[in-house]
Amino acid sequence: MTVRFRFRTAIVVLTAALTAGAAMTAIPAFAAPGVEDEGAACAVPALPDSGSLPTDARLPDPFRKLDGTRITTRAEWTCRREEIKRLSEKFVYGEKPAKPQSVTGTVSSSSITVNVAAQGRSASFSAKVELPSGTGPFPAVVVFGGFGADTAAIKAAGAAVISYDPYAVGKEGTPRTSKQGAFYSLYGSSSPTGLLMAWAWGVSRIIDVIEQAGGSVLRGDATGVTGCSRFGKGAFVAGAFDQRVALTMPIESGSAGVPIFRGIPGEGAQSLSSAYGEQPWLGDAFGSFTGSPTRLPVDTHEIVAMVAPRGLFIMDNPHIANLGPRSASVAALAGAEVYRALGAGDAISYWSDVSDGTHCAGRAEWRTPLQQNIRRHLLRTGNDPGAIRISSRAQGRLADWVSWQTPVLGGGTSPTPTDPPTTPTTPPPSTPPPTGACSASASVNAWTGGFVATIRVTAGAAPVDGWAVDLTLPPGAAVTSSWNTTRTTTGGTVRFTNVAYNGGLPAGGSTEFGFQATGSPGTPILTCTAS
Repeated sequence: MTVRFRFRTAIVVLTAALTAGAAMTAIPAFAAPGVEDEGAACAVPALPDSGSLPTDARLPDPFRKLDGTRITTRAEWTCRREEIKRLSEKFVYGEKPAKPQSVTGTVSSSSITVNVAAQGRSASFSAKVELPSGTGPFPAVVVFGGFGADTAAIKAAGAAVISYDPYAVGKEGTPRTSKQGAFYSLYGSSSPTGLLMAWAWGVSRIIDVIEQAGGSVLRGDATGVTGCSRFGKGAFVAGAFDQRVALTMPIESGSAGVPIFRGIPGEGAQSLSSAYGEQPWLGDAFGSFTGSPTRLPVDTHEIVAMVAPRGLFIMDNPHIANLGPRSASVAALAGAEVYRALGAGDAISYWSDVSDGTHCAGRAEWRTPLQQNIRRHLLRTGNDPGAIRISSRAQGRLADWVSWQTPVLGGGTSPTPTDPPTTPTTPPPSTPPPTGACSASASVNAWTGGFVATIRVTAGAAPVDGWAVDLTLPPGAAVTSSWNTTRTTTGGTVRFTNVAYNGGLPAGGSTEFGFQATGSPGTPILTCTAS
């Protein structure tokens, strides 16, 4: 059956894009800078007072500096990132102190000890280490509370697991005026810094000790972080606020995690006031914004952007609205624009296309991309591009939330904006396929110089054992990658055939595959043939 399709921006599956206009090929992993805060020496203008903040329902422009101008080069991102960091500390999380005067400890094949001292006070905590098979030194993933990405899969990929107890650094169940844990032993029980930032500070001190140990057991330049639920919030903040973290992997982090603050009230997720009051996760200053997040001068898409250009793999659950998965997808899509502008568009992944709705369940869908991210960003032996797979159950639209355009950042040249987000259009209904046949329909996300398409193959009134979809692209367009399919090209026609696990379809059943291409989608033609 032959179908012409219009394109729309409703994204279900896409591979993360590189800089606008560039060919979409996998690029090497960006190494972490080797310092906790690369922009610490930047001259940051005075931050606004909370009483002078305007209300804006749209997401703040991550490319616009505090002085009102927009960055035009990649080099400027360092200090723009520092502005975002300090805004986030002042209004959201509380301040993250710099490395204490003294940090010492030990690293062995089974444990890490951390001893810190500052301002005449001291504190200690420890973490368990599990090594993979083979010969070290190994990269390592810090797992918050032992509750994050699949530890067996992490070790099978060749990375060690560091089981980190964040409660030893910042204890839950305490009032904001009497916080407890190693962080608050140093900086005071009434510190306005919330638990998430305290936990992030603890991860940074673990990295300090790994670096000092000389690399006999663990590598100091290859650390990842992960956690689920409240620990996903902590992993997200830890990766954003320490540029030595090479791979950040938050899972189902919910309110106070990845989801944009501005989107939470309209989605039915855990309210900001509830998240603020449940535990002192967020900084004390955030209490002024629980009922008015549109006054915040920063939002979580910019925390996503703070991780760029390092590896980021966000895992989410579309089945639980209380987690705010729609708002999380918007944070990922908007933050991915910064990745794209920095030339690292394929270093970010967001994956909510999962079948099991259980909170923090082990998911087979995540195992392969998890190991691909570890190989690329920690072992640096792979080059698999990131993927954004957003479930249609909880799919945010970037166009609803942004009024800014993504610049092309160069070496001091004026930026050339990419096309702004477009309003989705719905393709016309197709004629049902005849008995024993199949049909193919598509959704497309296009930008200047390229596009990604998700193709849905649907069986007719009878089952099919296999299928093939032929695609004729307009002149100048070329497919560069595909997934869930086998691809062959003959002249100007690209044929996509099923792979072993998605060829058999029951009557009326469907499956999806996707591809990424350069050029313009134009009005391509799809023809589906069943076997």
